[in-house]
Amino acid sequence: MTEHDALAREFERSRDHLRAVASRMLGSTTEADDAVQEAWLRVSRADNGAVDNMGGWLTTVVSRVCLDMLRSRRARAEESLGTHEPEPSAGRRHERGPEADALLADSVGMALLVVLETLAPAERVAFVLHDMFDLTFEEIAPIIQRSPVAARQLASRARRRVRGASGSVESDRRRQREIVEAFLAAARAGDVEGLIAILDPDVVVRGDAAAVKLGGEPEVVGAAAVAAEFKGRARAAVAGLVDGEIGVHVPVGGRMLLVFQIAFADDGRIAAMDVVGNPTTIERLALVSLPAGTHS
Repeated sequence: MTEHDALAREFERSRDHLRAVASRMLGSTTEADDAVQEAWLRVSRADNGAVDNMGGWLTTVVSRVCLDMLRSRRARAEESLGTHEPEPSAGRRHERGPEADALLADSVGMALLVVLETLAPAERVAFVLHDMFDLTFEEIAPIIQRSPVAARQLASRARRRVRGASGSVESDRRRQREIVEAFLAAARAGDVEGLIAILDPDVVVRGDAAAVKLGGEPEVVGAAAVAAEFKGRARAAVAGLVDGEIGVHVPVGGRMLLVFQIAFADDGRIAAMDVVGNPTTIERLALVSLPAGTHS
C-alpha cells in the first residue's frame, strides 16, 4: 500500500467525523461536503510524514477550511449590509432545504444553528471545537490563529450568546468599539492609568514574528506591562472589524501593516490581543472599516 493509499484510507475512516465538524461549523450539509472535499485536496498535497495524530490533524485541516469559508461568508455579508447584522441564517436555511435542516436539527438543534449564525467566524469555530468536540484551547488556538487565552475568551463569549446571557450582537459591538477606541485614545495620550482601567489585570498581548520585527514584543502579560508597552503609541490605529469582531486596523502607506484581534473579559475589559503583521495572514482575514463617528 502506498503512502497516498494509506492517507486516503485514513481520511475515509474519518470522513463522517469531519463532515459532522463541518456541518456544525457551517450550518449547511452542502457546504460541509464542499469543506470535506477541500480538506482532502489540502491533505493530499501536504507532507504528512511527521504527523503523529492523524485524526487530530485532519480535524485541524477541515476546521481551517471551514474558518476560511465562514470568513468569506461574513465578508460578503458585511460588504452588502455595512456593519448591520444579517438576519440569522434565513437565506442559509432556504439553501439547505428541509431534509438537510432536519438532519442538522437532529444533531445540533435548529435554535442553536440560528444562534451560531450570529457568531463571528473565530467565535463559532472555537465554540464548536471546544464545546461540541472537546478540543483543548491549546489545540484550537493555532487553528484560529489566536493565543489559547484568546481562544478561551472567544468560546466563552459564544457560549454566553448561545445561552442568551449577553444581549444582542449589536450591543456587544457598540460597547466593544467604545472600549477599543478608549484604549487607542489613552495610548495616544500616554494615559497609563486610563489604559490600565481598560485592561483586564491578566491581559496577554502576543505578536507574531512580523509584528515583532516592527518593534513589538513576542508576549506582554499584565495590565501595567501592556499599558507601558502601548504608552504614546497607536498613532495610525483605528477600530475596525476583524472577522466580524471588533479589533484594530493599522493602515500605513496604503496597506494594512498590522491587525489586532481582541478578546474581551466578562466585565468588558480587554483580556487578550493578538497582533498580526504577517501579510499572508492579514490577507486571509475579513477586514471591514467602520464609519467614523458611529458605533453601530
